[in-house]
Amino acid sequence: MSSDFEGYEQDFAVLTAEITNKIARVPRLPPDEKKQMVANVEKQLEEAKELLEQMDLEVREIPPQSRGMYSNRMRSYKQEMGKLETDFKRSRIAYSDEVRNELLGDDGNSSENQLIKLREERAHLLDNTERLERSSRRLEAGYQIAVETEQIGQEMLENLSHDREKIQRARERLRETDANLGKSSRVLTGMLRRWSKVELGYKMILNLPDLRLMENKKELEEFPSRKKQKEAIKLSSQFLRGSTKSEFKIPAALFLSHTRGDAGGPLGQDSVHMQHSLGIMCGLQSLPH
Repeated sequence: MSSDFEGYEQDFAVLTAEITNKIARVPRLPPDEKKQMVANVEKQLEEAKELLEQMDLEVREIPPQSRGMYSNRMRSYKQEMGKLETDFKRSRIAYSDEVRNELLGDDGNSSENQLIKLREERAHLLDNTERLERSSRRLEAGYQIAVETEQIGQEMLENLSHDREKIQRARERLRETDANLGKSSRVLTGMLRRWSKVELGYKMILNLPDLRLMENKKELEEFPSRKKQKEAIKLSSQFLRGSTKSEFKIPAALFLSHTRGDAGGPLGQDSVHMQHSLGIMCGLQSLPH
């Protein structure tokens, strides 16, 4: 497409150069040659207009993002075409005056007022023509501004669309983060509840001596056996879980009251192992001595 436009440009440049040369020669030619030259220039002006129309069609097929440069070139070509037409009109008017004077001869002096009137009308027509050309150029400039504004609007819409996608992705990430925070909060709440239960059980173990539940010292002396220790662990576990069964043995509590981490107590070193086992059962790694 750009090659076609450039071909039209070359033809237009050659044609306008010939037209400019012929318009400048018209006033200096004899009457017969002037008439033939004027007809030739009119024909070439029509050809130049057709070339401009072809170039305008080619420009409209160019994508909007690269159309600006070609539009500016078209604007300068149209201005050049308008100037050629204006120069040709002035040349034709001068040629008409010359022919009229030749036809009227000496009688032309008697119609001087009519010639003055005709010149005034001619100047008025030229002024109107120039005004129309200026208005046409302003319209073309306004059209170009509208096209550029449309391009800017399209770019802004594309940018807004991209920003909207980014905001939506950020919103999705925030929702996922909120869900993860909710899960973390529930896990921490469960851990705190578990720790509260363990802490409560541990305090109960430490405060058992204050209950003064020493009713069977004889059975306490038999506790070092491993079987008795397992029973004590089982009974203590039932106590920590809130068991209300009647089978609950008080000697287990007595055992705990005498296992405060002192290896030299009634149960000796076994008390320390028992206390450690109870701590693991309650969810702790070890109990403080």
